Amino acid sequence: MPDTPYLVAAVLVSAAVTWGLRALPFAVLGPLRASRTVRYLQSRMPAGIMVILVVYCLRDLPVTRTAVLAPLAALAVTVGVHLWRRNAPLSILAGTAVNVALASTVFAH
Repeated sequence: MPDTPYLVAAVLVSAAVTWGLRALPFAVLGPLRASRTVRYLQSRMPAGIMVILVVYCLRDLPVTRTAVLAPLAALAVTVGVHLWRRNAPLSILAGTAVNVALASTVFAH
C-alpha cells in the first residue's frame, strides 16, 4: 500500500491536470472571439453546414423510384416554411414531420 504523501501528491497532480484541461478552452476562447476569421466563419458556417447536410441526406436517393418523393417533399416543406416564417426549429420540425408521414404511409416499402 502506498504511503500517504504519495497518495496526496497523486490526488493533487490529478486535480491540477483536470483543472488545467477544463480551464484551457476558456483561456483560448477569449482571443479567438476577437479574430476576424472566427467572425467570418460565424456568419457563414450555418448555411454551409446546412448545404452539407442536404447533400449528405440526398446523395443516395434512388431517383428512379417513387420513394424519392418523400424526402424531396420534406425538403420543399422545410425550405418553404423557413422562407415563410424564418424559424429554423419550426422548419426542421415541419420537414421532419412531412418526411416521416410520407415515408411511413404513402411511400412505405
